[in-house]
Amino acid sequence: MESGKTGKQALGDFVVALARFRLKGKPQELAEKLAAEFKPTPYLAEIGASGAFVYFNLQTEALFRTVLDQINTQTHLTPDEDHSALSHFANLSLSDAGADKLPEGLSLAKKNGYGTNKSGKGKSVIVEFSSPNIAKPFHAGHLRSTIIGAFLANLYEANGWDVLRMNYLGDWGKQFGILAVGFERYGSEEELEKDAITHLYDVYVKINKDGETDESIHDRAREFFVKMEAGDEHAVGLWKKFRDLSIVKYKETYARLNIWFNVYSGESQVSQEAQKHALDQLQGSGIVEESQGALIVDLKKYKLEKTIVRKKDGTSVYITRDIAGAAERFDKYNFDKMVYVVASQQDLHLAQFFKVLDLMGYPWANTLQHVNFGMVQGMSTRKGTAVFLEQILDESKRVMHEVMQKNEEKYKAIEDPQYTSDKLGITAVKVQDMSGKRINNYEFKWERMTSFEGDTGPYLQYAHVRLSSVERKNAPAVVLPPPAERSAAINVALLSEPKAREVILLLASYPDVVKAAFKSFEPATICTYAFRLSHVISSAWETLIVKGQPHDLALARLWLYVSAKDVLGNALRLLTLQPLDRM
Repeated sequence: MESGKTGKQALGDFVVALARFRLKGKPQELAEKLAAEFKPTPYLAEIGASGAFVYFNLQTEALFRTVLDQINTQTHLTPDEDHSALSHFANLSLSDAGADKLPEGLSLAKKNGYGTNKSGKGKSVIVEFSSPNIAKPFHAGHLRSTIIGAFLANLYEANGWDVLRMNYLGDWGKQFGILAVGFERYGSEEELEKDAITHLYDVYVKINKDGETDESIHDRAREFFVKMEAGDEHAVGLWKKFRDLSIVKYKETYARLNIWFNVYSGESQVSQEAQKHALDQLQGSGIVEESQGALIVDLKKYKLEKTIVRKKDGTSVYITRDIAGAAERFDKYNFDKMVYVVASQQDLHLAQFFKVLDLMGYPWANTLQHVNFGMVQGMSTRKGTAVFLEQILDESKRVMHEVMQKNEEKYKAIEDPQYTSDKLGITAVKVQDMSGKRINNYEFKWERMTSFEGDTGPYLQYAHVRLSSVERKNAPAVVLPPPAERSAAINVALLSEPKAREVILLLASYPDVVKAAFKSFEPATICTYAFRLSHVISSAWETLIVKGQPHDLALARLWLYVSAKDVLGNALRLLTLQPLDRM
């Protein structure tokens, strides 16, 4: 069954193509027979036939009452669940090392809000996303993983799953040896404390430049990393300082993005014992062979090439740590599913990783999923100088602030221009990222994404702000009753205009939109819905007027607008956005 079309060719509220069911007889005759034998019900007003299609029209008052009651009940009368309480992951304490407490001020997607369902009740998933490399830029690929991964975590929760958000940092490897050598030469404890990420990157760039003409730097770096792997106290202590201070800075940026994690893990957290066990299992499985002193797995017959599982110097590689890490996670969390949100450039690595686990005989290997995405092209500040995500966010804030200042009258009415411009800027960046198919590459364009016109982030925020203002602008003449009294007090039969029906049908479709997004893992599904709802509401303002109307009619229309605000807000929060009430 599909929603009927709008416009002149509309058949009905819902349409069924009988040919799909492959029933005996001619579809057109069956459709006519169904329509002729139909008797109205409290919810169905009529059934009609048009060729091989059967269309249904709902009873208007029953439709309006049901939809508005559901939105009201789930938004205002149903307590939400504690986001920090993980029923399945009961052995994770938020005081554990690496676990993250919920930052204050986050706008969280509701677990029990309108549009959510319990289809995943009793199931658990780990969503691994963001995963920046310490001492390297938090680049556009990490930004996409962060935005899409946070959305997917929300989406799983909206479908009833228990979700563990994990940030698997690139916090191990030879680059830390290079960094240690560089810090000895260029490091500053004061700068490290002030902004670890920027300072470590500066050190890394300088020492790499030195390494172009001084090979001894790379030799010393390798020696330092070997010490790290051996557990040398000084080497591990310096590494830990770099890691801990970097995480502090990352948490600030994530909170600004309205994103959080239960656990900050990383390559370093995979124990030597687990890696040795993984290698032993690999060798015991008969799929490993030696090649020039290194150990490899030949996956050519699966069209996945060869992959190294141990270097010739005996040190570990990404895939070895990934195998050991996945096994440790399953032992600790006993998940039903684990999702890796990683750029499409890593398609081969993830496919090799999953196939090796499968060949090793892990029964849970088929529960792992790679959600990939395309690249951002041309992501930089307007001067072309961006290296870090924070610079992009600061620039987007500045751009939105400039746009806001162009309307002096409205700008003066904004309570906190800095806060508002920051949230608008972040919305602009995120919506530009999520409004297209995630596998597609896209061009990062300042002028386009910061516009209040067209399908942009600022346009969605403007739509929400306008809906939020309806109650304020109509008080005290028209005030909604408390949520528990609305259904009995408001006469929805007065919402007789076609535009009101169009709004209601769109609001009614939101739970199905959430389910559709869960099948495709496409943020664009929710973005498109939010734009459609915003456009329909924009066209409703002139016909569904509240101010100056008879009280009962004004009350019914006000409830419709407040319900639309609730649903649009739910969609924005699902997209990890913070809906604004004023701007």
